[in-house]
Amino acid sequence: MISTRNAKSKSIVGLDIEASSIAATELVLNGRPQVRGFGVAPINSGLFRDGEVHEPAELSAAIKDLFGANKLSKDVRLGVANQRVAVRTLTLPQIDDPEELETAVRFQAEDHVPIPLDQAVLDWQVIPARGAAAEQGNLEVVVVVARRDMIAPLVEAVEGAGLRLAGIDLSAFAMIRALAGEVGSQDVQGSVDTEPMADTDVQQPVDPMADATQPQPQDSFVDADATDTRLYCHVGDLTNLAVARDRYCLFTRVFNFGMEGIAQSLAERTGMTLAHARQWLLHVGLDVPVEAIEGDPTTVATTRDALASGTARLTDEVRRTIEYFGASDAAVPVEGIVVAGPGTAIPGLVDRMKTELPLPLEAGNPSPLATAAGSAAPRLTLAYGLGLEE
Repeated sequence: MISTRNAKSKSIVGLDIEASSIAATELVLNGRPQVRGFGVAPINSGLFRDGEVHEPAELSAAIKDLFGANKLSKDVRLGVANQRVAVRTLTLPQIDDPEELETAVRFQAEDHVPIPLDQAVLDWQVIPARGAAAEQGNLEVVVVVARRDMIAPLVEAVEGAGLRLAGIDLSAFAMIRALAGEVGSQDVQGSVDTEPMADTDVQQPVDPMADATQPQPQDSFVDADATDTRLYCHVGDLTNLAVARDRYCLFTRVFNFGMEGIAQSLAERTGMTLAHARQWLLHVGLDVPVEAIEGDPTTVATTRDALASGTARLTDEVRRTIEYFGASDAAVPVEGIVVAGPGTAIPGLVDRMKTELPLPLEAGNPSPLATAAGSAAPRLTLAYGLGLEE
């Protein structure tokens, strides 16, 4: 378990849950973000899979232990990254009355989202209209729909740990805030403070969360004055992908493969435990000839092969995402790639991706987090981004 802590003041904790671990970063937002405390702890396999909670009570106990051991604040913003959340941008006529607008949003959403609204949590927010919508005086509204049976166990796990849920945010937006927010404002278009989504009635606008099942580029997020368009890639137990222009999210999806998939492949091939496989991935890496690596030659070679094939799969997914986005009507040229997350701790992984992709690529790490957390920073990046939005 890793932790650190500074002096007391008002703060919020970003909480990121993955299949193999939980990570929390407590931030004080007084001018430049300050990391007040953080913690990372492993969790048992099966508690959290593919971005969904399967054992809320056990997960609650793990979260409670992490927060207690590191004396973290109880005010939490939680990240979500899975394939049971949909986002759509609707164009509506100008409606000034809030109740009438809410009715219109729900009516339109019925025809545009792939989730039955009687089985879902729905929320929405008006965003600045652009292009034809702006010229015609219409509104653009981002509608977010998440399956209730996915959200409820997350809320249960967090509240069962005795924490106060300040909001739920898309992990991809947290990634953009963490990696692009050091220049200018920390705001990411489409991200606002909110109460947790609790039922199908619209309460307050929430952070738009991406439909990873069928990603939809959203030209309404484009800032015409922005000049820096990048693909952000967070390689954790699964992989978050997002295209952003400046701080405005254009496109986002989730790929259910990452470091945990590579570790599982190695464990299956060698018979070692998952925990042992994760250690071997870090030990072998991709940057040194296998003959120079200490350890059983067969295990070293098998680990290198698992890493090489897994990295190739990740690289192919990044390339496919860029091509998919580039083929859309709303596309703008992607100028570079930023890779973040636990995958960047694997020696040589970023360099391998750099040689196989056609765009400039760099590893991303928020400087306040790197200063405070050191080697733990890659695992804390999403939690840091979640904490930024207060």
